[in-house]
Amino acid sequence: MISFPEILILNLSFPIFGIFLILILPVKEKRFIKLVAFNFNSFSFLGFILIWVLFDKSTVKFQFVNKLLLLSYSNVNLNLGVDGISLFFLLLSTFLIPVCLLSSWHSIQKYLKEFFILFSILNFFLINVFCCTDMLFFYIFFESVLIPMFLIIGIWGSRERKTLAAFYFFLYTLIGSIIMILSILYILNNTGTTDYEIILTFSFSLIEQKCIWVSMFLAFAGKIPMVPLHLWLPEAHVEAPTAGSVILAGILLKLGSYGFIRYLLPVCPAASMFFAPLIYSLVSIGVIFSSFTAIRQTDFKRVIAYTSIAHMNFVILGVFSFNTIGLEGAIFQSLSHGFIASGLFLIIGVIYERFRTRIVYYLGGLAITMPLFSSFFLFFSLANIGFPGTSSFVGELLLLTGSFKINCFITVINAFSMVVSAAYALFLFNRICYGNLKTQYINSFLDLNYREFLILTPLMVCSVVSGVYSNIFLNSIHVSVNYLIELFYI
Repeated sequence: MISFPEILILNLSFPIFGIFLILILPVKEKRFIKLVAFNFNSFSFLGFILIWVLFDKSTVKFQFVNKLLLLSYSNVNLNLGVDGISLFFLLLSTFLIPVCLLSSWHSIQKYLKEFFILFSILNFFLINVFCCTDMLFFYIFFESVLIPMFLIIGIWGSRERKTLAAFYFFLYTLIGSIIMILSILYILNNTGTTDYEIILTFSFSLIEQKCIWVSMFLAFAGKIPMVPLHLWLPEAHVEAPTAGSVILAGILLKLGSYGFIRYLLPVCPAASMFFAPLIYSLVSIGVIFSSFTAIRQTDFKRVIAYTSIAHMNFVILGVFSFNTIGLEGAIFQSLSHGFIASGLFLIIGVIYERFRTRIVYYLGGLAITMPLFSSFFLFFSLANIGFPGTSSFVGELLLLTGSFKINCFITVINAFSMVVSAAYALFLFNRICYGNLKTQYINSFLDLNYREFLILTPLMVCSVVSGVYSNIFLNSIHVSVNYLIELFYI
């Protein structure tokens, strides 16, 4: 197994180095502030590309391991490592942060220095969340992500309700997590450690597992979010700046699915099977509810927000399929949704920067004057509904196959939502890009500029490459997923 622990520490250090450099730069040096933030956060992404190249696909063990003793308590350490489950979440988060910074190159004028510092801090926290193999430190970084995101929505939000939306986001996601710390402390008290690998060697009674499961479920379900804990998401998306929506849909929602896969299933396998029927019911209600609610929206951002709820609830169905295909589909679809939802929110950002509106009825005929924009919009709309050749097609196929093995009725219900999603996606594209030009509302029709083209193209390429060459990704996660599934049948 090839392993250079220093690479992981170096990747963690890049955002911190960038923050210190930005702090010493004068406020008036806006161009240098942007370049420093973009370059140092991009270095982290390149570092994780190197980790992927060096990654040993044949082992379930954590690789590039670092153990840092930060507390006097001998079995509570900041343990860092990468395995097949965390690898692509790390690649996705470090890829999307530079995309967010590039998308804000001209749109952010107020408190520019603070904005780029907050995104660098967010990158640092996210890397730690996906690398931590200690439950207590995972919880610390899991909650720390809320702070920069709360400020991004509350300060740089686009409308008058941004402060309320920021509080919605903070409170909904924090309340469930407060209960989670109690279960972590209980585990620490009973096992003497919060080390993930050591905890897996312990066996909790069914009653203990149920209590731990409920506390973790509330924390992770609020992040995804699952219905009925979803009310904060449409508000947060509508008020957040474009970069905020991209990181919110692209990676922050994945904290919930990652938490389910990494901690909930392996720590509480018996309780997970016990509560599985409840999950299937909640997922089916959530997918159908959010799909039909999306049709009724007139704000473009609200439409994509509700589609995100539907897609992420579908991911949870794969998580609780308790088979390799379904779980691989859940991880792959999380990655796919990160590409596609980010692309759609960037498309919305292009519209809002030009027309200062996101209301669908004020838009029309853009294919005539903005053909390049319309081409990207068509691609991401088709990708969002699982068009063959895109990553979403592979992800949904794996999810449906995995869920069919446990309950064909639930699978049919969730598959029906794909028909509904196709209806609203194509309606939205047709409404905005075809029909008559709404010249009474819009008097400027500028197509994509070079920067916008440069942002959208990598997302499109990633979706196509992962859709056509999916084994490149699936081979890296297969061994780790198999090991996780074995925990249910020991």
